[in-house]
Amino acid sequence: MGFELDNLVRPNIKTLKPYSSAKDEYTGDAKILLDANENSLGSPLTKWYNRYPDPYQQKLKEKLAFVKQIAANQIFIGNGSDECIDILFRTFCEPGKDNIIICPPTYPMYEVSANINDIAIKKAPLLSDYQLNLAHIEQLVNDQTKIIWICSPNNPTGNSLDRIDIETILNHFNGIVVVDEAYINFSKQKSFVQSLIDYPNLVVLQTLSKAWGLAGLRLGMCFASPQIIGYLNKVKAPYNINIVTQELALQALEEVGQVNDMIKLLVDMRIALAQVIASMPHVIQVFPSDTNFILVKIPKARQLYEYLLSQGIIVRDRSALELCEDSLRITVGTEQENTLLVDAMYQWITNTFELTLN
Repeated sequence: MGFELDNLVRPNIKTLKPYSSAKDEYTGDAKILLDANENSLGSPLTKWYNRYPDPYQQKLKEKLAFVKQIAANQIFIGNGSDECIDILFRTFCEPGKDNIIICPPTYPMYEVSANINDIAIKKAPLLSDYQLNLAHIEQLVNDQTKIIWICSPNNPTGNSLDRIDIETILNHFNGIVVVDEAYINFSKQKSFVQSLIDYPNLVVLQTLSKAWGLAGLRLGMCFASPQIIGYLNKVKAPYNINIVTQELALQALEEVGQVNDMIKLLVDMRIALAQVIASMPHVIQVFPSDTNFILVKIPKARQLYEYLLSQGIIVRDRSALELCEDSLRITVGTEQENTLLVDAMYQWITNTFELTLN
């Protein structure tokens, strides 16, 4: 049996009557708004925010549609990608019955959201080269498997997953395949957004938090077929994206050139930082990265993490994750921040390993 969307959606979601605001009941410009019990006298600010936002973010979606070269009805906007992840669970996965597959080490929110929604988790760890284990994934799939979560470029390893492997899963799995592309702007790999027309079971996640530098706005994007987007819109909260976020995101989307310049600079600095750290004594490996961070394997990684913390430098210790033993994930900072990091690492390595030898 091939992919059948209606067979995947939870029965109660298929029959759900979503919340309807007055904005759903009229079109065009209204002269007097007395429908939503808003404060008609305004806001205690220079600019008023007394009106509820557009619940479907139409202007923002039209701009994103132009940037991404897809239709606006293929876009769902969430309060960060984490909301998109949660709504996908609530749309497709029956609590206490269905399961999903993740490929650790990967973005932890897939597992957290599954646990919140009482969805069983099956794990197919990546291979030693941080690529997908297709045979293991195939073994795990059963009739209750609703979603396979794939992060590419992957967090925390930094590498892009083999496109042919992802396409193999899309072609052979009759459930939903989510490809999380939070870091795609830093990669030379082609986005799967343009492949939506080829795969009705494909969902692509992206964000404005990374390359676009808008983490504080909390705006995630979900791209899929109009049918999938329609179900997600039924499940979401009525006004999930506030007016300020919508306005600022629209402004930012006019600055594609500036964002491309930042991406190029961050990639250049990532390459330089990786080379410097890889040349340090006792560093075991700096893993290839298609992101704005690098994963560094070094003995006594936890001790290095704590030393950097004492110097006011915060990185992520990923040593507890499968296949990431003795590894730190380090975000590419400014030139000055990278220099301070490198100096601190050299100091710790010199002190730690010279003392050990003596």
